[in-house]
Amino acid sequence: MVEPMFTRVFESPVEVGAVIDLTGPEAKHAVSVRRMRTGEAIQLTNKTGLRVRGSVESIIGNTLHVRVESVEQEQIPQFQLTLVQALAKGDRDELAIQAATELGVMAVIPWEADRSVSRWIGIKEAKGVERWQSIVTEAAKQSLSVWHPKVDAPIKSVQVAQLVDAYDAVLVLDPTAEKGIGSTNLPSSGTVAFVVGPEGGISDLELEALEKAGAVRVNLGTPILRTSTAGVAAISAILALTGRWGSK
Repeated sequence: MVEPMFTRVFESPVEVGAVIDLTGPEAKHAVSVRRMRTGEAIQLTNKTGLRVRGSVESIIGNTLHVRVESVEQEQIPQFQLTLVQALAKGDRDELAIQAATELGVMAVIPWEADRSVSRWIGIKEAKGVERWQSIVTEAAKQSLSVWHPKVDAPIKSVQVAQLVDAYDAVLVLDPTAEKGIGSTNLPSSGTVAFVVGPEGGISDLELEALEKAGAVRVNLGTPILRTSTAGVAAISAILALTGRWGSK
């Protein structure tokens, strides 16, 4: 059985053999939703690389007392992916960021593209970022990742081109691109961002701004994918092409 993961703030170093408490919403979820029981294995993380494995020694109310069995600080991945996801109608953008997190993206940037039907205006912006952060945090816990993505402030329209200089490579998923993602030369380490447009596609002005800034347009083959699946397909291709899923 794979141990469920919960997040916790660690204000001091954790030692093997110590008993630490899990309280608050995470503990309540462990008790009421996951139905954790005494003796069961559990993982805790601070969301920035720390993995604490242990077992539930006792449960008092909504507080879990965890006996620490191992402590590991994992290094930040040398190859880091960022998803720039256009806002989309329904829950398609949320499905996209959830799956992308499970596959290992390190950051998510909401993008209100020219053709985005969904709009984050006023207080909806803060609420949107908060909801997306909750989704990626839960997805990271589900995949037992100790590096949880951060959802950045949203960007609008051609502002997306301003991100290009911050990465070693930026790929724009565009079904009209002549170059396929399989022919892209990607760095073996460093930062790569990929831009996923809304259901209506990326506008000509946005494509022009991205290319002018140095981004590369790539296609994902013949099928026209929805915004909820395009990013997942791209990440899978990148992981395979760079050998993250085994030798190339």
